[in-house]
Amino acid sequence: MNNLELRNLNLKDPDQFEQWSAFLKSLGIGNFSSVETDPLDGTIGLFENNQLIATGSYAGNILKYIAVCNKSSNNRALFNRVISELLNILAQKDIFHVLVFTKPKYCKSFEQVGFSLIVKSDDAAFLETGDQSITSYLADLPKFKDTEKIGAIVMNANPFTNGHRYLIEQAAKNSDHVYVFVVSTDKSLFTTKERTEMIKAGTKDLDNVVVVPGGDYLVSYATFPAYFLSYENDKIVYQTTIDALVFKQWIAKQLSISTRYLGTEPESRTTKIYNEVLEEILPPDVQVNVIPRLCDDNNGEIVSARTVRLAIANDEIAKIKALVPPTTYDFIIKNKQVLQDRIKKGMKISGN
Repeated sequence: MNNLELRNLNLKDPDQFEQWSAFLKSLGIGNFSSVETDPLDGTIGLFENNQLIATGSYAGNILKYIAVCNKSSNNRALFNRVISELLNILAQKDIFHVLVFTKPKYCKSFEQVGFSLIVKSDDAAFLETGDQSITSYLADLPKFKDTEKIGAIVMNANPFTNGHRYLIEQAAKNSDHVYVFVVSTDKSLFTTKERTEMIKAGTKDLDNVVVVPGGDYLVSYATFPAYFLSYENDKIVYQTTIDALVFKQWIAKQLSISTRYLGTEPESRTTKIYNEVLEEILPPDVQVNVIPRLCDDNNGEIVSARTVRLAIANDEIAKIKALVPPTTYDFIIKNKQVLQDRIKKGMKISGN
């Protein structure tokens, strides 16, 4: 171990990328699409005689591409060194809550260096370490009597439309209280803060609705890695399974949530699969109520946040007014230039 050299890797450098990717391929990790590698904030490598024998990366507070040479007699020590170095780097960036998705067979290795298992499925596991935990996250959320009928909705609301409002209204009519969990990953045109504010403003009149952060625990498709999966398409099912298990085993259980409300998404294969997985995993502990999507009275098409984003991009703001609450419309008008600048700088607006 004394002969090891720690290096920061620049994956934009073709030679370094080739050495790094070849090493990972030798260990069965083979997905290096831009979707997986572009979000990486940093990568380190341990070298012995100029040969890469261990590596790890991070994106935000998520560890990724952790790999150790399986021919080394010191692979446990190499793994520990990689994790220690990554945690030190993140601590210097004031990031003290760290997550990792991995294969279930590697859970023990992460638990031995201080990680705690949140949930695991047959194909993936979700662990955390640091100064926060799912227990502390739940402790900070408002609580209601477990004898009451409590519903929940998880939404990105990019931005908050009349369709989102309609789904919340339906849940509110059938519940004593409704939690609206806002996906907290900033991979959208509208930031988490902006989306949260729009939802709160657009539901202010609904007394039994509380808007809360999803935090790190309502797993975003943007953060769940595909590089350790056999097929890219598996990502949708595996990510949703982890998301559903977190919701069922932790969130719904601790908050006495009896019903999860979903909106249909006839145009999105991803959301269709997401809904199917939730309907399979959540019952009988949590009932799933799928509400047909609200349609535009003018053309019969579903009210879609994507339509709103495209209208912003094309400077067709007049089309937006019929699709969003007045509070959302006012926000878009006030921030139109900022939003259009984000799109011009490359922010993707396709998808749900």
